[in-house]
Amino acid sequence: MKAMIRIGMVGGGEGAFIGAVHRMAARLDGEYRLLAGAFSGDAQRSRASGIALGIEPARAYASWQAMLDGECKREDGIEAVVIVTPNHLHARVARDCLAAGLHVLCDKPLATTLDEANELARLARVSARLFGVTYTYSGYPLVRHARELVAAGEIGEIRSVQVRYAQDWLSEPVEASGNKQAAWRCDPAQAGEGGAVADIGTHAYHLARYVSGLNAQSLLADLTHAVPGRKVDDNAHVLLRYANGARGMLWASQTAPGNANNLELAIYGSRGGLNWRQETPDALWFAPLGDSPRVIRRGDVRLGAVANKATRVPMGHPEGYLEAFANLYADFAAAIHAHRTGECGPDVSPFPTIEDGLDGMRFVRTALASSRAGGVWLPLC
Repeated sequence: MKAMIRIGMVGGGEGAFIGAVHRMAARLDGEYRLLAGAFSGDAQRSRASGIALGIEPARAYASWQAMLDGECKREDGIEAVVIVTPNHLHARVARDCLAAGLHVLCDKPLATTLDEANELARLARVSARLFGVTYTYSGYPLVRHARELVAAGEIGEIRSVQVRYAQDWLSEPVEASGNKQAAWRCDPAQAGEGGAVADIGTHAYHLARYVSGLNAQSLLADLTHAVPGRKVDDNAHVLLRYANGARGMLWASQTAPGNANNLELAIYGSRGGLNWRQETPDALWFAPLGDSPRVIRRGDVRLGAVANKATRVPMGHPEGYLEAFANLYADFAAAIHAHRTGECGPDVSPFPTIEDGLDGMRFVRTALASSRAGGVWLPLC
């Protein structure tokens, strides 16, 4: 029997949405034990959060530095760290974790600047440690199946990639009304210079790249803020060009009334098209050219090994966000188990790595530069 993976968490204390999501996802397959954490920058809040989560009081630390120092002295110390802090701390925490010899699973973005992200990626490559980035939507079974269909040539040569991610929760200046999540996301000092383009646009960009298998060569961006006085963009329109001649269009908005979490991807090729929506994740529309469109359902045993490995319950029983998140955790666990034994593990599913995170940072920097220059085409490099 494989030993459970001992993890610590930085951030994600009481009242933090994403920390709770991570913990639920990590528990789903019984692969992890959360043994330590620095859950808040406030020592008392961190301790209270740890106790509420069943952590030994001595392992609910006042800072991530204290956690790394304390855990490295224990025979049962943690093996990996989950980073769920505001953006400006990601790179600093990750760098220290790698230096301590720990695997890292980090929320995007890697950092607030591309230079900082490049340096972190360099450290990760030479560390001999695993580094995962939680681009959650790549964990959905039908997203993985769509990727297989594209790779198998079922839609032919890709001609067009259309991806949109629309929300409405920032349609008013809620960052000024005590909403903690909005406050840090709209503060360039904590979130970085990108607003919607970084917060949700990177998810859309990664989803398009993951399924299509294409890397954009250049982009043109128009980033705006609909709410007066907001310091970051809340609406992003981005055009993309690919090396094979395909064109793409990405829209990311957090000021689109009527959209709770509307992420949608459509890819059109010379032989057919695909369409998937995150709000109805158990259905994938597949339209072969010259034939009637059909709906592919999650859980259909004919889907193949990759999609079915990511499926937990039979067709007709809904699965969603938590299960997709848990699939990333399962992928990461498989990689850690393989790392323990020195095996490459051909059955280890791919998970988003630091290279995917670095690609997202390039996208944000280039989009910001393009928009500031008045909306010009710039190479993605």
